[in-house]
Amino acid sequence: MNKSAHTMNTLFEQLGLPSDDSSINQFIRTHTLFSHKIKLNEATFWTADQAHFLKESLNSDSDWSEVVDELNLKLHS
Repeated sequence: MNKSAHTMNTLFEQLGLPSDDSSINQFIRTHTLFSHKIKLNEATFWTADQAHFLKESLNSDSDWSEVVDELNLKLHS
């Protein structure tokens, strides 16, 4: 399994969000999670489908898990 195939840009495409670098940076600035108690998939700004995808990506250690974890770290910084 090649986990490096997915980038932050392809993750945002998968989530149905604007996926250019500027839009991704703006999303991260706008949606910073100030508490580490909030799980990534439980943030209120996701749709139900997006939250499910993020949760399953991490729980199943899918080929998306590395980039989803990266997003999690960026949103919690």
